[in-house]
Amino acid sequence: MLIKIDPILSPDVLHCLRSMGHGDKLILCDSNFPAYSLNKRVYRIDGVNASRAAEAILSVFPLDSFIEYPILRMEIDGKPNELNDVHKELIVTTKKISGDHWKIGSIERNNFYKETKNAYAIITTNETRPFGCFIFTKGVVKPNGDVWVLEK
Repeated sequence: MLIKIDPILSPDVLHCLRSMGHGDKLILCDSNFPAYSLNKRVYRIDGVNASRAAEAILSVFPLDSFIEYPILRMEIDGKPNELNDVHKELIVTTKKISGDHWKIGSIERNNFYKETKNAYAIITTNETRPFGCFIFTKGVVKPNGDVWVLEK
C-alpha cells in the first residue's frame, strides 16, 4: 500500500499513467466500449463507474493546459450538446479533483473511436450507462511537482 495513492489504481495502471508524456491521450471508457479491438494497451479498473475511476486517475494525472479541451466526452448520438448523468458526474469530479478552470469538450462517437486507435492507452471501467467514455490529454508537471497551467 502507498500513501496518497488511490488504492483502485493498480501497479499496471500507475505504470501506464507514469509512462505517458505531454500530449498523450488516455481513453477512459465504459464497459460496452470495444477497447481490446481498438488499442493494444488496455487496462482495467473494475468495480467502479467512470466518475470514480476519473477521481483516482485525476488524483495523479496532470491535465494539458496548452489545449482548449484537455477532456473530451463522447457525444450522445444525434444530441451533441446533451449531457447525460455520467457526463455531469465527470464534470463535477474534474472540478473537485483538478479545479474548476478546466474545460470539457465533446467529440462525435465515430470520431471518438478513431481517436482511440491513436491514444496511448485505454482504461476500462464497469460503467454501464451509455456514452460513458472520455479522452484525457496529459499535461506537464513542473520540477516542483505542480501541474503546469498556461496563463491565458
